[in-house]
Amino acid sequence: MDAVNDAANHTAESVPEPSSTSSVPADNEPRRGTASRLYPRVTSFRSRRGALTATQQQSWARTWPRIGGEAADQVIDATEWFGREAPLVIEIGCGTGTATAAMAQDEPHLNLIGVEVYRPGLAQLVQRIERENIENIRLLRGDAVDVLENMIAAQSLTGVRVFFPDPWPKARHHKRRLLQPATFALIASRLRPGGVLHVATDHADYAEHIAEVGAAEPQLIGLNETTGGVSAEHRDTAPIGFERPVTKFESKAHRAGSAITEFIWGKIE
Repeated sequence: MDAVNDAANHTAESVPEPSSTSSVPADNEPRRGTASRLYPRVTSFRSRRGALTATQQQSWARTWPRIGGEAADQVIDATEWFGREAPLVIEIGCGTGTATAAMAQDEPHLNLIGVEVYRPGLAQLVQRIERENIENIRLLRGDAVDVLENMIAAQSLTGVRVFFPDPWPKARHHKRRLLQPATFALIASRLRPGGVLHVATDHADYAEHIAEVGAAEPQLIGLNETTGGVSAEHRDTAPIGFERPVTKFESKAHRAGSAITEFIWGKIE
């Protein structure tokens, strides 16, 4: 699996800076030192490069300064950035944004921030946002742990979504997996009471790891069957939807016979 989400791509690619009125720091603003990160030397992503097409570059130049920003050491003012007060959801590893755009359109009452490291993937989503006039998506390019640590206030999120993170299947690479105990604790600290963490994976070994680590996080309680809850008891009252659109990536996993495991936890109130 060649996932492109989860964390940061600290490359020298040139990215247009947000406009001066943006509530997100520009790329040249100071960043917190790497020694403060939960994973100071081990990242959960594969660095990838890719050029934008001419039309993608044009769309990026028009739209990114308004809806995009770089991971930085400054807490986001989501109300200012979105221009409204609404429940805030973060999707870690939004990829090319197929699910992101569909879920944003299905839940227009939510403000959604997608975090991704792969610029061509973000560019595809930027094009769709522009083409379909989707107003409730904003994007951050960088390390998801940096974003959660430095840019998101405690108890400010209504939801966090992590769909198909890189499983790093080789045993020697398991330390690179995003969903470790420290990350679960960080996510839980950023969720408001009653907020929801929704994770999906098609990798059986990673699913076992996620189940074990998630069950050990004291701030979370299971909301679906996989996590020890009953989804029917929470589906209608949860602050974010439990359904996901099926992407091409997931369809490929289905055809290969890979089982999809869904984990849904709630922050204890």
